[in-house]
Amino acid sequence: MENKASKSRLLLGSVSALALSVSMNVAMAAEDTIKVGILHSLSGTMAISETTLKDTMLMLIEEQNKKGGLLGKQLEPVVVDPASNWPLFAEKARELIEKNKVDAVFGCWTSVSRKSVLPVFEELDSLLFYPVQYEGEESSKNVFYTGAAPNQQAVPAVDYLMNDLGVERWVLAGTDYVYPRTTNKILEAYLKAKGVAPEDIMINYTPFGHADWQSIVSDIKKFGSEGKKTAVVSTINGDANVPFYKELGAQGVSAGDIPVVAFSVGEEELSGIDTAPLVGHLAAWNYFMSVDSDANDGFIDSWHSYIENEERVTNDPMEAHYIGFNMWVEAVKKAGTTEPAAVQDAIVGVAVPNLTGGYSTMMPNHHITKPVLIGEIQDDGQFEVVWETSGTVAGDAWSDYLEGSKDIISDWRAPLSCGNYNTKTGKCSGQNF
Repeated sequence: MENKASKSRLLLGSVSALALSVSMNVAMAAEDTIKVGILHSLSGTMAISETTLKDTMLMLIEEQNKKGGLLGKQLEPVVVDPASNWPLFAEKARELIEKNKVDAVFGCWTSVSRKSVLPVFEELDSLLFYPVQYEGEESSKNVFYTGAAPNQQAVPAVDYLMNDLGVERWVLAGTDYVYPRTTNKILEAYLKAKGVAPEDIMINYTPFGHADWQSIVSDIKKFGSEGKKTAVVSTINGDANVPFYKELGAQGVSAGDIPVVAFSVGEEELSGIDTAPLVGHLAAWNYFMSVDSDANDGFIDSWHSYIENEERVTNDPMEAHYIGFNMWVEAVKKAGTTEPAAVQDAIVGVAVPNLTGGYSTMMPNHHITKPVLIGEIQDDGQFEVVWETSGTVAGDAWSDYLEGSKDIISDWRAPLSCGNYNTKTGKCSGQNF
């Protein structure tokens, strides 16, 4: 009996040792990679825009791994689908950080999705690289804003319409959520400061996925028929853009009559739809696929090779991920670690090539420097650049045109280490205003 018991104990010990060995090997394998979270909608109303950004990140990670990875380790992408469901973004962000143990996350599109995940990143002290234009009025030590702030897109676009096209009446049309509402609040204040009368500003909001534009376009047409040059400043987001532009064409509203300048319509949104009604309308971005530069040519070639489709386009948020990812890589190299606090310190001042032929730099307010371009839609779905800044513009987290905001600055360097420092009171109001 003792012999059998000894054999049983020996067998159990061997099994336990084997299990421990397997567990240790799995843990060691996990430690041998640096995990990168990808948080983009692959279904729902925003999939039209965000799926491409998931593919862009996979391409960038693959290219970095071919260069030898980072800190001697390969990068491992972890992809989740928050499905255009704003509360689900927060759940998926927590899953990436706590369960999957990612070292950084690249993702979100809409500001409501970013607002949803922000408390998670701050609570768990992780890093989010956000690649889309947004409304400003926010600064977090855990977020790096690689898309345009209002002073890098919305305000220059209005200046172009006013100064170059002679626009006097303004339709501010947007999807009903935080980005359009805050951006239009800034633009309304800016227009009034420029002497535009309140009756020459029309503001309209529609829900995500809005499809019936007949009455709204009719109202826009009427508003623009009262003797003053009129333009639409569009913060309409997602797949609602397709029926909006179709209705403009159906009602005979041409770019010559009432030009539309869009902040959320790029090459990807135009791909595969009839662009005839859109020709001559405008978009304001920091990058267009049509930009002539060696860096852009190389990026387009890499994209076509990766996606195995010569017809696939590139766009501005893709460039923002390209810039943000490369900034993260350089900051990790500089810090010698992926630890968030070290990367936060290391990344300020990091400059990497953008795709327009220059360099973009991470500023102390966690925004970057970017050129501003106005593009005119062509019949092939591309944009012809009709105006651009002479150099790059530094992103401003806090608008100079809103009360309660114009006195605030963001600087995450020591000793200030504050995203909301009030220059009048001399006080920091915390992570978010």
